[in-house]
Amino acid sequence: MKERLETIVKRYNDINEMLSDPDITKDIKRLTELSKEQSGLERTVTTYEKYKETEDTISDLKLMAKEDDEEIREMANMELDENKKLLKELEDELTRLLVPKDPNDEKNVIIEIRGAAGGDEANIFAADLYRMYIKYAEHKNWKIELVSSVDNEAGGLSQVEFTVSGDSVYSLLKYESGAHRVQRVPQTESQGRVHTSTATVLVLPEVEDVEVEMNMGDIKIDTYRSSGSGGQSVNTTDSAVRATHVPTGTVVTCQDGKSQHENKATALRVMRARLHDRAMQEKMEKEGQERRSKIGTGDRSEKIRTYNYPQNRITDHRIGFTIQQLDRVMEGKLDSIIEALVEEEMKRKLSKDKES
Repeated sequence: MKERLETIVKRYNDINEMLSDPDITKDIKRLTELSKEQSGLERTVTTYEKYKETEDTISDLKLMAKEDDEEIREMANMELDENKKLLKELEDELTRLLVPKDPNDEKNVIIEIRGAAGGDEANIFAADLYRMYIKYAEHKNWKIELVSSVDNEAGGLSQVEFTVSGDSVYSLLKYESGAHRVQRVPQTESQGRVHTSTATVLVLPEVEDVEVEMNMGDIKIDTYRSSGSGGQSVNTTDSAVRATHVPTGTVVTCQDGKSQHENKATALRVMRARLHDRAMQEKMEKEGQERRSKIGTGDRSEKIRTYNYPQNRITDHRIGFTIQQLDRVMEGKLDSIIEALVEEEMKRKLSKDKES
């Protein structure tokens, strides 16, 4: 472990030197890449420095514990126990920090929510989930940008697509892909019976141009007039954009930007992410990639969570996690669930590392 840590420290110091190079500061792209890498290494380097300092302190205390003065020995032994405990905590932290990170963790995301089984109630639940994620994003100081939405006459959303931008967005929201099930009494239910409905969530990391090959000759762009609830026109220009990737049949629509140019740029961002995800799924199927360290498959059809309104209960089925705080969760207080998912995935990764 120490060899790996020393390599990280060397790389961190090398980056510091490069960042002071005037030629690097002129290259904005390279400067950004190095600054991002440095930021990613900083916590590991700081923790390792504290670990080495604690090791030195323990060595000094062991010598003091052999002194003739009884008072000095007692003080040294007391501090020795405290520092040994600290050393173990730092070692555990370094072990976690050395676990390979998902390369997408720092990226922004594109989220699509669809009403699934349950008719109008499923669409109303889809709108509730959308609101939940907006509240969570506000809590994290993230930025939400609506890409497209399809209203439902009952007041819900049959489909909504939006981007979330900020610090390490994918690292937390990647666990949300899958089928979300709701159990509650619909507003239209006169007998007071509990119904079960579902909405699906798909979370994709945004990707750069260099990460996916997208030939613009394969993209068909159509423009049309934006429409609101009930199909009514909301402007008088053809600003809405429909992008179609002809080879795969992938379609992306965007109508919520201020201009056709803005909608086209957003549609292509979403298209790039969808094509990247498609390529990654195909690669994993071909290679039979090991997925034991992951929480769930990320498949839209996988039932990941149940929202039980009568009992104010929410259960994440992937890790058997249940809390009686559904009302708080729907107001965007998702931290307790996501922290449990992050912790469980870390345990699985550590277990896999030990096996190998």
